[in-house]
Amino acid sequence: MTSFFHPNDQTEAKTKRAAGLVPAQVKTKRAAGLVPAQVKAQRAAGLVPAQIRAGINPAARSVCAGINPAARSIRAGANPTARGVVLLVVLVVIALLSLACATFSELMQAERGAARVAVAQAQARALADSGVEMARIFVHKDAEDQKTLGGWYNNEAVFRGVTVIDDEEPQSRGRFTIVAPAVEDGLYEGIRFGLEDESTRLNLNTLIAVDRMVEGAGREILMGLPGMTEDVADAILDWLDEDDEPREFGAEKEEYAALDTPYAPKNGPLETVEELLLVRDVTPWLLFGSDANRNGYRDADEPDADSLEGVDNTDGAMNRGWSAYLTLYSMELNVRPDGQPKINLNVEDMEELYDQLEQAIDEDVATFIVAFRQNGPYTGSKKATKTGGQLDLSKPSKHKFTTILDLIGPNVQVTFKGDRNSTVLQTPFPAVAMEMWTYLELLMDNTTINPSPLIPGRINVNQAPKTVLAGIPGMTDEILDKIISEREPNPTETDDRNRRHETWILQEELVTLEEMKSLIPFLTAGGNVYRVQSIGYFDRGGPAVRIEIVLDATVEPAKVLFFRDLTHLGRGYPKTILGIEASDR
Repeated sequence: MTSFFHPNDQTEAKTKRAAGLVPAQVKTKRAAGLVPAQVKAQRAAGLVPAQIRAGINPAARSVCAGINPAARSIRAGANPTARGVVLLVVLVVIALLSLACATFSELMQAERGAARVAVAQAQARALADSGVEMARIFVHKDAEDQKTLGGWYNNEAVFRGVTVIDDEEPQSRGRFTIVAPAVEDGLYEGIRFGLEDESTRLNLNTLIAVDRMVEGAGREILMGLPGMTEDVADAILDWLDEDDEPREFGAEKEEYAALDTPYAPKNGPLETVEELLLVRDVTPWLLFGSDANRNGYRDADEPDADSLEGVDNTDGAMNRGWSAYLTLYSMELNVRPDGQPKINLNVEDMEELYDQLEQAIDEDVATFIVAFRQNGPYTGSKKATKTGGQLDLSKPSKHKFTTILDLIGPNVQVTFKGDRNSTVLQTPFPAVAMEMWTYLELLMDNTTINPSPLIPGRINVNQAPKTVLAGIPGMTDEILDKIISEREPNPTETDDRNRRHETWILQEELVTLEEMKSLIPFLTAGGNVYRVQSIGYFDRGGPAVRIEIVLDATVEPAKVLFFRDLTHLGRGYPKTILGIEASDR
């Protein structure tokens, strides 16, 4: 059926029907014959739909006029409130979305900042690691190459402010610096740019062996440390030795078992120096001193080490505590300059000993040393001769050397093959300081009485601080002062090859032959294990990483024996000291 209403009118009609208004009114108007009669008349007249709509509009509007007031009253009563609620909801949603976007933006900014910090921290770690790797390479260079490059002891050109990441922006320019404590007049004073020979420290894990070799030597060595007492020294030795028998002033498991929190002594080698804090009466103050950030200085915000009760620190020796003088890793190679094993003078096979000495030195020296082993030193008054004969190498030895220096001075009485009478051989090693320059370097380079390829624990006479040297058995104040005044810590600063051996103090008459014999088991002229403190940083701003490692250069490539991250203690040094571009200072 064709609709006679305009589409809008149809829609309005539907609305009215939904409101329950249309049906009754429409029926009434239909009953009055208003709508159908008009429609029929207009259709008969052939009016177009628009005309029809125009023709019926008055009536339709009258119909609408009859129903609009109620419908409009309904709209007027409902729509304003609904629209206000919708607007409020929309505003709240927009506010929440804006807040979420702002929060998300801030979070992303924080994440971006954290990512940048993490990247910079990783770069700083890599910079510090670069310093370690460079040190590993440097320690295996030939001695002459090291010297040409400036050496490992104090070398700003190689170890200070080394650029790893080169960038125009100082914030992105990354470097590393390697630092070590400097020693002036036998005392730690400031820093230098290089490596630290671990043999400048006292090796705690060798004390028991030293104590067996020389009775009481362990305690005597420990007593050289400032603030050390016999009680603490014996307690440390009891902590290290294998038995449960306390020393005179020591402590064993019974004493530790009686503590509120009982534990047992190690009775073996230490794993870290910090383990000493478990030993009776060892305190953090004694072990670390006042140098809280371990940079070798007493900074303004660090306590005064003079406040240590019962410790004389007038010379600043305790600023860094005992830890500055202690190690567990010192070691040296027992080899010739060409890397071959040294000749063991105490070997049992006389023919092997003779052949090795003849090849390395000469026939006369080989004859004298083997004759010494077979017969011992001659103490008589018979006239000695430099010439000899042929030895009976099948004859067993009856004498062993306690030190290479036993060769210096005595003659040897020997009966050569085919001779009825004995001959007194004159020593090729006279006990005259001036003549020692002609043979002592040769002996020290090629011979040993220790069959081990590695010798642990001896102390570097050229570089060790006075505190460490003072505890060596046989070391007097007079000898110590002479050594400190005459030595040259930096190997590159001297061309004297005899300084490569601890016996230079004998050759230069700082000690007598007998004094040297008592000192030589504890002394060396240098070790092959190094401590490296590497700092990675940027020229301006950014994080810094400080690490400390111990490198074992007795093997190639050098092996890391110990690692400690010191980053939590801070950079430790101003960047102007570590090294940056002058324009960025």
